[in-house]
Amino acid sequence: MGRVGVLLLNLGGPEQLQDVRPFLYNLFSDPEIIRLPFVWMQKPLAWMISTLRYQKSQENYKAIGGGSPLRRITEEQALALQASLQDKGQDIRVYVGMRYWNPFTEEAIAKIKRDQIEQLVILPLYPQFSISTSGSSFRVLEKLWEQDPSLQKIDYTVIPSWYNRPGYLQAMVELIEQEIEHCEQPEQVPIFFSAHGVPVSYVEEVGDPYRDEIEGCTAAIMQTLNRPNPHVLAYQSRVGPVEWLKPYTDEAIPELAEQGVKEIVVVPISFVSEHIETLEEIDMEYRELAEECGIEKFHRVPALNTHPVFINDLAEMVIEALDSPNIKFSDVVHPGKQTKMYPQERWEWGLTTTAEVWNGRLAMLGMIGLLLEIITGQGPLHFIGLL
Repeated sequence: MGRVGVLLLNLGGPEQLQDVRPFLYNLFSDPEIIRLPFVWMQKPLAWMISTLRYQKSQENYKAIGGGSPLRRITEEQALALQASLQDKGQDIRVYVGMRYWNPFTEEAIAKIKRDQIEQLVILPLYPQFSISTSGSSFRVLEKLWEQDPSLQKIDYTVIPSWYNRPGYLQAMVELIEQEIEHCEQPEQVPIFFSAHGVPVSYVEEVGDPYRDEIEGCTAAIMQTLNRPNPHVLAYQSRVGPVEWLKPYTDEAIPELAEQGVKEIVVVPISFVSEHIETLEEIDMEYRELAEECGIEKFHRVPALNTHPVFINDLAEMVIEALDSPNIKFSDVVHPGKQTKMYPQERWEWGLTTTAEVWNGRLAMLGMIGLLLEIITGQGPLHFIGLL
């Protein structure tokens, strides 16, 4: 079979406070998510916005210890996965490639080439597919493959999503059950699933399957859990002037409080590693919101990290992918070039202090509008047709 490798894909995050500004610059420089009317604007705007936002962002990372734990946890997951594969008799090397911070996707590919990998499974650590997460990393890889004849010799396959895997579902259920048992009324406490949001335009204009997969994942977890508890699905981290998937987490929590709910169990459904959205946004912002609304007990289910059932399922997934027909980059969803990132009928600001990915992408839009207005005398809505 030759040398076999697995490439784990993730977002990346600043590990130290001094990393925040360059991390934000990398984030805002992504042309795959925000398409500008002029290519030359991309990097100057990235520099401007990262300069304006990095101090506020640093405060958020200070609150969780001074940096993101995402790299450490992802590398722990890689080591655990490689060990699990070895236990199953598979001599497979596991690599980590981050989209916006070290180790970058390009660094991982360089190691794969150095190790002369002949067969490669590309596995994003996002259970549900979105054009903005797995899709963005796939497009980076697709370009690398197009430009490098040596990569074209590698027999690769991608795993677009895996939200309905039995092992993943079982691992999620085990963590939920552990948290429910700490509640005063385990059979009645509402289970609150909080997923990272995306703009509605991704789903309705591009065909992003993210919403369907999140809803399917929630239903599958509840079926596997097999408890009578009520549950809610909401979307967090919305920012800027677009309509996002609803209901919003920061609106759904007060609604539960108005119904007399005093205790909830929050499940971060779209995250398999602890990072800024779980440690700061959920654990601090939403906890404070819940308490202000009258919810007295706020339980949060931990991210999977290196849960053994989860890691074992990742290993099984890799082995199954090697024995199945290959899925190529061209087989997964690509965003349309004319996808609008904000609606024509309204313009509003709502930047939160967390969720740096979406802060960056949507903040960029506002700064684009401001810069265009300065340069041309036209407001941001004038340029909607150009995006």
